[in-house]
Amino acid sequence: MTLEVVIADTGGANVASLRFAFERLGALTEVTSDGATIASAERVVLPGVGAAGYAMRQLREAGLINVIKTLTQPVLGICLGMQLLYQESEEGRTKCLGVLPGTVRRIHGAPGRPVPHMGWNQLLPSSGDSLLEGITNQSYAYFVHTYAVPVNGETLAETQYGVRFSALIRQRNFCGAQFHPERSGETGARLLRNFLSL
Repeated sequence: MTLEVVIADTGGANVASLRFAFERLGALTEVTSDGATIASAERVVLPGVGAAGYAMRQLREAGLINVIKTLTQPVLGICLGMQLLYQESEEGRTKCLGVLPGTVRRIHGAPGRPVPHMGWNQLLPSSGDSLLEGITNQSYAYFVHTYAVPVNGETLAETQYGVRFSALIRQRNFCGAQFHPERSGETGARLLRNFLSL
């Protein structure tokens, strides 16, 4: 059986590499802003590179807000896509999808710890969720972000960059990765493979 993944078009720049990462695992991908296609998909990915306000405007203009909020199949938000699942972002005080409770917070830099946070950091799993199969506290992932979700009840793995923040989350069918699995080598491929097995 061929696995199918529909990637919601939020205007992000990481879609081509994300498609390639899924297709290397044998999944067929489609990028669309069509609500009916997204609603009927086997799996949905909400990608994101850029600003929360812009991405939410794209979703609103495409009529996708309620579509995404009511999905019951596995959904994976990546980087900004994960942040959009929460109620609000400090980035422009943007109202997000509100699928999950909480506010996305700005990371504050310090000497030797610049913001945006860019680079490889260790994942610290705190759950035995199937999304983490094969991912241990020896695993590293690649991050590029200025805002992050504080550790909360949905956190499956965290990362520390001055403060602790959620690196991987899940509630019901909604999952999120703050890192970029398409740029995270074997750790990223493993996460995508786990998502395809949900």
